[in-house]
Amino acid sequence: MDERPVSKIVNAFKRAKSAVSAAVGRLFTLGFSRKNGDAAAKESAKILAELNEEARKHVDEALTKAAKDGTRQVFISLGLGSAVSDVRLTRVNLAMLNAAKADTYADLLAVTQNMDRRTRMSIRQAIAEAMRANLGQGVNSSRTISADALSRLRNTLGQAADTGIIDAAGRRWKPEVYVETVVLTKMAETQREATINEALGRDVYYAQISSHGAKDACRNWEGRIVKLTPDAPGDYPYVGDLPRREIFHPRCRHVLSPIRNPDNIGGGI
Repeated sequence: MDERPVSKIVNAFKRAKSAVSAAVGRLFTLGFSRKNGDAAAKESAKILAELNEEARKHVDEALTKAAKDGTRQVFISLGLGSAVSDVRLTRVNLAMLNAAKADTYADLLAVTQNMDRRTRMSIRQAIAEAMRANLGQGVNSSRTISADALSRLRNTLGQAADTGIIDAAGRRWKPEVYVETVVLTKMAETQREATINEALGRDVYYAQISSHGAKDACRNWEGRIVKLTPDAPGDYPYVGDLPRREIFHPRCRHVLSPIRNPDNIGGGI
């Protein structure tokens, strides 16, 4: 699987996170006033809005390529041609691709919305701390704040955009790490779904799971034959029933190679 589109998305999130940090960091120079805080929040929101647009373009590129790669895998596995330059997606795969894009857009939007929310919260918290530190002095410059207070403010603002999401287990994910996991996982899912849809459209009901020396639980499934539809004859597990903790888990890189005859593992027609 080509991971270059994923790198583009990850780098976009890293750049945006740095830009947001720079925006809120200027409060140390400009002063911790509500006016300056509002300006920093507005600038950060603009950065994240631009990030959403850029990420959307890269998601389109990544998932479209994954869907075409999944379709191409069928051609290669069935001996229908290995050098297909421009793969055309079926109506079923186009619908699947659009749904996958929408899911991924929503996942990434949740990250940027959380970054925006945490940034605004950190700015408000920092301004409140600065005001308390300067209480009674009638000033709001960071030059009048004690070293301990400044250290707390740097810690508060330094974490402003550094949490992309908190998952169900309570784990905090850095934006770029979470986004990389989401997109890699969705690309793999899209590729497999495209393979399954294209294979079934050609009356091919079985596939072999790829083998590349996995060290985790995936190793127990490498090379195994699976059904692509539960109604296919034979004592083979249905791909939709496979345990996701063992195979096709998040960031899993295993793919499916369709075969017409499960007794002929070499595939072909």
